[in-house]
Amino acid sequence: MLPLDTRQAVETPEGIDLILRPAGLVVRAIAFSIDLLIRGALLIGLYFLLAALGEFGMGLGALLLFLLNWWYTVLFEVLNQGRTPGKQWMKLAVVMEDGTAVGWSASLIRNLLRVVDLLPLGYCLGALCCLYQPSFRRLGDLAAGSMVVYQDQPPSPAPPKLAAVPLLPTFTLTLADQRAILGFAERQEQLSRARADELAIILAEPLGVSSASLARTRLDSLAQGLLGRT
Repeated sequence: MLPLDTRQAVETPEGIDLILRPAGLVVRAIAFSIDLLIRGALLIGLYFLLAALGEFGMGLGALLLFLLNWWYTVLFEVLNQGRTPGKQWMKLAVVMEDGTAVGWSASLIRNLLRVVDLLPLGYCLGALCCLYQPSFRRLGDLAAGSMVVYQDQPPSPAPPKLAAVPLLPTFTLTLADQRAILGFAERQEQLSRARADELAIILAEPLGVSSASLARTRLDSLAQGLLGRT
């Protein structure tokens, strides 16, 4: 039997295809437990220090308890690329459905709704929702439009896919033009087909090429000629 493949392909606003791997319930629970232990250790240490201040210290400790419970996760998610210490340890991150970084409003919504996910006891509702969703999203994620994914290591950049015959331009190319042509040759494999066609036609207008396939071939040949490959 083949292993279950939960990967999801999304297209970013820049037209780049991303493969996201939603994190399952177990690994998310482990990451949450790590964060819980860190918060607990911080609170215990702070209470020992604040106990010497008497009632004022206890009041300050209650304030710190509130801040740690409600802002610990939000601050780390927004300021640390969607990663709390527990998520970073487990190589997880919170992102939006389209693969972009999570913002303040989304992080606040997903974390405020933990109160609902906790019902009736011990994240029971949140766990059932995760198991029901193909992308393992709890109610807070559904409301915020976010998801928890594995942070896969980015692959090493592949060399540009260039044409067999180099082509030298028949007119002067500025430095910006040369960078645009080389950049397209390097990135076209990471772009969706529609986005690659759109960019190829724009870049190939001075060459008098109309179709997208001819435009990509001409740009590949120009890139190879600029790189001096034979």
